[in-house]
Amino acid sequence: MSTDDLTDQISGVSLLADPVRRRLYEVVASSPDAVGRAEAAQAADVPAHTAKFHLDKLVEEGLLSTEFRRLTGRSGPGAGRPAKLYRRSERQVDLTLPRRQYELAGHLLATAVELAAAGDVPVLDAVRQTAHDAGRQLDSPPRARDGDDLDTVANALQRYGYEPRREGDRVLLANCPFDRLAAEHRTLVCTMNLALVEGVVEQLRCDGACARLDPAAGRCCVTLTPPDVARG
Repeated sequence: MSTDDLTDQISGVSLLADPVRRRLYEVVASSPDAVGRAEAAQAADVPAHTAKFHLDKLVEEGLLSTEFRRLTGRSGPGAGRPAKLYRRSERQVDLTLPRRQYELAGHLLATAVELAAAGDVPVLDAVRQTAHDAGRQLDSPPRARDGDDLDTVANALQRYGYEPRREGDRVLLANCPFDRLAAEHRTLVCTMNLALVEGVVEQLRCDGACARLDPAAGRCCVTLTPPDVARG
């Protein structure tokens, strides 16, 4: 998740902090069909003009979408203007701090299970291959003119919640995006983390950065160092 994405998620969550707005959102979200302004206002027990204001704010933020339809079922002259209806949009708001990537973890593990089942591949090998491939495909920012390979990889990993911190000739990853899973499945998650970061390093062609397992309490199990430090 980039900084802009995080800002958007926070904005979406903060919009629902207002109790009236949240109530209107829940009315619309719980309906199997699109909801009109008057129906939403009645269900939320607020005036129609108040409902209009808050519903349109939710549309602006992308939490609701709109459509227009004649509720009478009639058409042609005299049928009246189509009513503005609201329904829940396809946008998902999922905010955790520190940032987590459980959707990514679920995708990687599901893909690994399919790979293991289809090719009789050991599960850990399948996880390693799937995570490495994913790391090579993650969107990364362009290489900065200033900074070395460690800084370049750190900048890319920042977008995915790893919270990289440069300490001399190594980069610590202060946050594990899969923290809750790691607490119960450490070997599996550490294998996935290492392969994912290695895939990012390979995709960026940062030969001056080497990912290695270096577990410690309170941070991700992977650190980045120059290759000669890693060998030492």
